[in-house]
Amino acid sequence: MKIGFIGLGKMGLPVAENILNAGHDLTVYNRTAAKADPLKDAGASVASSPAEAATGDVVFTMPFSDDHMDEVVFGGDGILAAMKPGAIHVCMSTLSVVTADSITQAHTDAGHRYIAAPVMGRPEMAAAAKLFVLAAGDSETIMTLQPIFDVISQRTFVLGDRPSQSNLIKLCLNFMAASAINSMGESMALARKCGISPDAYLEVFTGTIFPGVVYQTYGKIIADENYDSPGADLDLGIKDVGQLIEAATAQTVPMPIASVLHNNFVMAKARGNADKDWAVVAKLMAENAGIE
Repeated sequence: MKIGFIGLGKMGLPVAENILNAGHDLTVYNRTAAKADPLKDAGASVASSPAEAATGDVVFTMPFSDDHMDEVVFGGDGILAAMKPGAIHVCMSTLSVVTADSITQAHTDAGHRYIAAPVMGRPEMAAAAKLFVLAAGDSETIMTLQPIFDVISQRTFVLGDRPSQSNLIKLCLNFMAASAINSMGESMALARKCGISPDAYLEVFTGTIFPGVVYQTYGKIIADENYDSPGADLDLGIKDVGQLIEAATAQTVPMPIASVLHNNFVMAKARGNADKDWAVVAKLMAENAGIE
């Protein structure tokens, strides 16, 4: 299958590598062209614009933000005008519901197929093809894409026929992860101030009723205070929780905890942690408790 892939960040690059390794004819594009070099060396073609990467059967996109996504789709060298009738756009970015609905309508009007397929997982899971795909859109199109999803993930969840449904669920899941990170940060600060080893506390909560990936992964980061290799940074937390609040407000659903989390991410960034993993909010909790 002739596939394009746009957006070679921390998640996009390993996903694209797995697609290429599965034997597909892959053309890639990234705003910072050097990020495509490993894929070029492995046999992928490198496009000079998003439009050039979107002339095949399927184009995957994974830019960071709604603004970047709008540029990729609607820009002067965007994919909307370049895609052939019936081609498929698979967006793996975490977008707002409003932007996802706008892109869906644009593709429908142009005679294209559009699937939203954001993923759950960190870069190391992407490299190991162990992501979880949250797919929404036309069910037959998702079935067509399933062999590709199988080489990048351990499971695909089919969530409905409206693409933005998967974006909303992804925002909700990221909110739950952010809540877990904040609660671990607060409780670990209390444990540390009472003389309890962070590693001992981590062993107890992950070995009893909190054995999940979020608690194991981020609990270890917090216990080790190892925030310098971000799988997801503070800007992601600020963006995603902000988009969740926007979606909740549109549906008149109060989410007071989300507002607190958003404020904590902004505060952590304001204190000079912009390049850290979003779990660095736990450092904020420790500082507020007077722990150096």
